[in-house]
Formats: sequence, C-alpha cells, structure tokens
Amino acid sequence: MTSELLDRALIEEATKKSGLIWVRGPGAPVRALWHVWHDGAACVIGDGPGEQPLPGLTGGGPAEVTVRSKDKGGRLVTWSATVVEPAPGSEAWTAAVAELRGKRLNAPDAETMPERWARECRVLRLEPTGATSPLPGGSLAEAPLPTPATTRRPAPAALPRLLLKGRRRRA
Repeated sequence: MTSELLDRALIEEATKKSGLIWVRGPGAPVRALWHVWHDGAACVIGDGPGEQPLPGLTGGGPAEVTVRSKDKGGRLVTWSATVVEPAPGSEAWTAAVAELRGKRLNAPDAETMPERWARECRVLRLEPTGATSPLPGGSLAEAPLPTPATTRRPAPAALPRLLLKGRRRRA
C-alpha cells in the first residue's frame, strides 16, 4: 500500500512540474506532448489544425507516459495510463479546456479557442492506472519524426556583410 501511494505521488508531482511528457499509444511512435495536470490526470489537446498530433491515442485505450525531471532533464518515471476522451461541452471537458487554455502559447485565436477545440480537436485525459515501469538502462534516443514544421531558413544574402560591418567599426 505504501509503495502504491509513493508511486502515485511521484507520478503526480513529476507530471505537474514537467512541461512535456512523452506518450506512446498502442502501435504508435512516442510523441512529446505539452499538457496540464488537472484533477488527477494529464490533459492534452490535439489532432486539429495547428495543434499537436495525438497518434494512437483513443478513448478507453492504454498509453505509456514518460516524464522527465524538470531540473536535470533526465527520465524520472514511466507510468501506464488509460486514455479518456470527454465529450465536448461536458463538465470534464470544460474543466480540462479551462486549464489547457491558460497554458496554450501562441494561439492564433485566443478568444475563440474553446469553440475551435470543440469543433476540430480532441481533448484527452491520461489517467494513471497506478502502475509504474522500471527505468531502462539505455538512452532510448530515437531520430525525430518527420514534420512539415521548420525553423531553419537560408540566411539572407546581406547578413554576412552586416555582421562584418559591425566588427570593422569596433576595430
């Protein structure tokens, strides 16, 4: 009984403090997801335009959640979850959306976000089953999944001249 309570406390505290969790659904790759901890579960939003993908996560299905340490960034705990998909407009959905809305960064439509989420996205609750997995010995590092998102663009042609120009003035 004591170890179950300690595992539950570790799951809750680690997940609350971590900005990202790594989630694997059955037959799907591991994905890093932003989340909020609300009412005993990790709540995520996705599968809509401009939102994070939620592959392999279906209501009633299992998921494996890995949480990193906020201080050191290393793997802290891996726990099993049951995926629950509250119906849009339900009390659980409304409470989860209220928490998620406050944490959603750079939303293009901050005022109408809940309505868009109800129409186009899925809100999921990852509820811990209480089971934790032992931490593996290896790194489990994998190549990043392909994505259309990019932040790398060619440098403007004038950039080298502008950078060197500032150095010449200082010298």
